[in-house]
Amino acid sequence: QEMITEKEVEASAAYIRDKSPEYAKAKAERIYLAEFRKSKLAILYNTQKEGTDKAKDSYAHAHSEYLEVLAGLSEAVEAEETIIWRIKAAQAKIEIWRTQQANNRRIDGSHQ
Repeated sequence: QEMITEKEVEASAAYIRDKSPEYAKAKAERIYLAEFRKSKLAILYNTQKEGTDKAKDSYAHAHSEYLEVLAGLSEAVEAEETIIWRIKAAQAKIEIWRTQQANNRRIDGSHQ
């Protein structure tokens, strides 16, 4: 098993610190688009003065502007998930290092 170095741990901690603002921005964008999607649907629904509720709903859901919001939301979710999983990988590396250090101390202690 390859040991994780302190330099790698420091790089992981720096990565988490440096990517945190990017993650926050990505999450904010995703939440904004998720909420805006509802507003866009209502706006499009209300542009139709005639027709049944079902027809207005179908119109709004099929409208190109609504589909653009959905595409943007998809991209925002992808960006957020990419960043958070990279951050989690960096956190896991730090935890593995901690475990390795604890195991080394235990082994060193048993040889005294």
